[in-house]
Amino acid sequence: MNRFQTLATVCGFALAGVMFAPSARADEWNRKTVISFSAPVEIPGVHLAGWGVLPAGTYVFKILDSQSDRHIVQIFSQDELTVYATILAIPNYRLKATDKTVMTFRERPAGEPEALRAWFYPGRNWGEEFVYPKAKAIELAKATNTPVLFTEVEIPLEVAAPIVTADEPVVVQLKEAPIMAIKPTGEAVQVAEVVTPPPAEVASTVAGPALPAELPKTASPFPLIGLFGLLALSAGLAMHVVAKRA
Repeated sequence: MNRFQTLATVCGFALAGVMFAPSARADEWNRKTVISFSAPVEIPGVHLAGWGVLPAGTYVFKILDSQSDRHIVQIFSQDELTVYATILAIPNYRLKATDKTVMTFRERPAGEPEALRAWFYPGRNWGEEFVYPKAKAIELAKATNTPVLFTEVEIPLEVAAPIVTADEPVVVQLKEAPIMAIKPTGEAVQVAEVVTPPPAEVASTVAGPALPAELPKTASPFPLIGLFGLLALSAGLAMHVVAKRA
């Protein structure tokens, strides 16, 4: 009996590993990251009315789409039920990857919230540099004395309905919008003058796989059914051997 219990336990762990493997891989697709801000943070992008500045609190960052050199980042509530913002970003390089999430900000004068600049996922040299509307980019560039990425395309800054897929019109507009950089002097320059583009050999790694509208599901239940059959057969053989020896 003890041998049978041991075999059953081992088989149970093996089955659990098969069943939970897909959920463990999900975060690699969307780079889900839980972030807590200790102070208000200004954000760019298409956001809910009244949420251009996030209050101090905990939020969830995810990649909605990561094709080519255009990435679309979304910010959710802690329970992931509310989409606060959908933001256009491009690859941003750092010399050394870290094992923890890193968020960078543009410092503002006292009394004003810091502006979100970039998000680096653990273990990656390439992160997400966020793109601001032109008027806000000019303001930030002068206040911080650093170039700021911007787009001149008139994208609605506030939306009523949440954006949930990469093929929605607003997301398509974000991915097609031309991006430039504004200097503290007010001069608009090409992005390449202030942001180093990914080398060709790592461009595909930066972009990553195209994110589907839904995370991939198992193609068929038959492999799992086969696993159940194999486990049952093994258990039966073990019981037979134990009974025969007894």
